[in-house]
Amino acid sequence: MKYIVLVPDGMADEPLDQLGGKTPLEAAETPNMDYCVANGLLARARTIPPNLAPASDVANLSILGYDPHKYYSGRAPLEAAYLGVDLAQDEIAFRCNLVTISDEKMADYSSGHISSKEAAILIAELNKELGGAGVRFYPGVSYRHLLVLKGDMAKDLADVACSPPHDILNQAVKKFLPKGKGSDILLGLMERSKNVLASHEINKVRIDLKENPANMIWLWGQGQKPAMPAFAEKFGLTGAVISAVDLIKGIGKIIGLDVINVEGATGYYDTNYIGKARAALDALKTRDFVFVHVEATDEAGHNGDLRMKIATIERFDKMIVGPILEEFKGRSDFRVLILPDHATPVSLRRHTADEICVAMMGSGIAKNGFTRFSESESKKSDVFFEGHQLMDVFLR
Repeated sequence: MKYIVLVPDGMADEPLDQLGGKTPLEAAETPNMDYCVANGLLARARTIPPNLAPASDVANLSILGYDPHKYYSGRAPLEAAYLGVDLAQDEIAFRCNLVTISDEKMADYSSGHISSKEAAILIAELNKELGGAGVRFYPGVSYRHLLVLKGDMAKDLADVACSPPHDILNQAVKKFLPKGKGSDILLGLMERSKNVLASHEINKVRIDLKENPANMIWLWGQGQKPAMPAFAEKFGLTGAVISAVDLIKGIGKIIGLDVINVEGATGYYDTNYIGKARAALDALKTRDFVFVHVEATDEAGHNGDLRMKIATIERFDKMIVGPILEEFKGRSDFRVLILPDHATPVSLRRHTADEICVAMMGSGIAKNGFTRFSESESKKSDVFFEGHQLMDVFLR
């Protein structure tokens, strides 16, 4: 048996007047996902447990079968794991976004989706000017980076209240700055980063090119080193994870899945969809399980870009779901699970904790009479899963 999980991040949405009351998923052409529903099961799931924020780390832990209430330790430590940063007991990691602040508002959580090459130079400069004495920055992908604080610098920071920058677009940042005991350390680093970044040649060039500059760091998602049982130990299967996002790759690494990097996987609209599908099929030649994550749909939601949300949904269906179904056509030794990790409505431009729709097809999975993969159709289904229980049902 081969098990395939396909996750279009943030694909779920809400009905929109400009689409005649349809969601972007309902407006998109998705023949391959519809085929899975027509030949399998349509269900609902809650990937964000009560009392937890609707974040991708929480949601993807749920999908992989790990109860976030038990195993969640913060976003940054998961990303640290992939970057090879082995956190010590006296260290705490923070997600470090390069952001654009304009008129004291969060103008852009990604600094115009700054390139990894440009960002690495800026992170190196931040290390030079602000690093040392228990402070260290680590470069990641595009705008997504890492700050690790150690020793006295790390004390009392676990409970500082921090806000994800993608949730506060176009809002005044003052009321969303870190709060609580120890927050002065974070506020000091964020404030000092402004001078370091403003004077850098990369940002001067970006401004000349009418691109958003990375003019401040934004710290959030903190936590200490997590401990989770291996996927093979929990489910008895070998597997791999494919994603452009350090967070997903970090979760995979922690639970012992092989992390497969795909050339051209950018985490944005232009990601290498076909390359991810091919990599998944190659992975299944020697492994039982593959988890394929695509970030583009989530980015479209955060950008409030309806046209691109529909387009990325259709690309996901055509270039990832389609080739995988074609490979297994006529075979009975596989199961496929398709679901967004959470909703990212284009009207809100942030994550929500709404239930999401789930399609499951393959050996031993009975049809339940639906033909369309969508939010409204899933609400008619009487099949419901708690997110962290879904993997056990899918595999067993």
